[in-house]
Amino acid sequence: MTQAAVARSHMIDCQLRPNEVNDERIISAIEGVARELFVPKAKRSIAYVDEDLDIGEGRFLMEPMIFARLVTAAEIGPKDLVLDIGCATGYSAAVIANLADAVVALEENEKFATAAEKKLSDQGVMNVAVMNGKHRDGVAKQGPFDVIIIEGMVEDVPEALVQQLKDGGRLVCVKLEGGVGRAHIVKMEDGVASVRNLFDANVPLLPGFEVEKGFVF
Repeated sequence: MTQAAVARSHMIDCQLRPNEVNDERIISAIEGVARELFVPKAKRSIAYVDEDLDIGEGRFLMEPMIFARLVTAAEIGPKDLVLDIGCATGYSAAVIANLADAVVALEENEKFATAAEKKLSDQGVMNVAVMNGKHRDGVAKQGPFDVIIIEGMVEDVPEALVQQLKDGGRLVCVKLEGGVGRAHIVKMEDGVASVRNLFDANVPLLPGFEVEKGFVF
């Protein structure tokens, strides 16, 4: 077993399983993706640390435990179409691809979108389409989606994104409220969206979801 594989196994046993991530489909999906290949070469030795990993240009891979708990809450099924917003270099999309029928991976940083497309192709991940576009806009023309996952903390969830959910669809994210991050799930039922808090979770802000500050006299 390689050093990276040992680190991946340690991450699963010490970070995920003790924190309510015990669904074997999700464990297998994470175990099947070499996280170290989606980070800068200089960071590969710390790819599995239990914190958000800086990958440059103000972007991060979400802490493994928070990411895994969001994926768990999303209840992704094998026939689901998933929108992965802020996919960065493609790690999250690669994991989700092991759970879903198809993934649309949206990334507004063109450099990262290009990297994600290459890395996913190199890893033989064939059921992900990487798209370069604004995070907050989503990809309505590819929807509606069974699941939408936002890969970072947001100040708000645009209604336009919620409307890209199918009936019965779920959106999971970490939202900043009163200076504290909380994981949220939005469920669409009969055209009505309901919101529920899941757990406290502080992760870096994802660009593109900033709330415009009003002019103050």
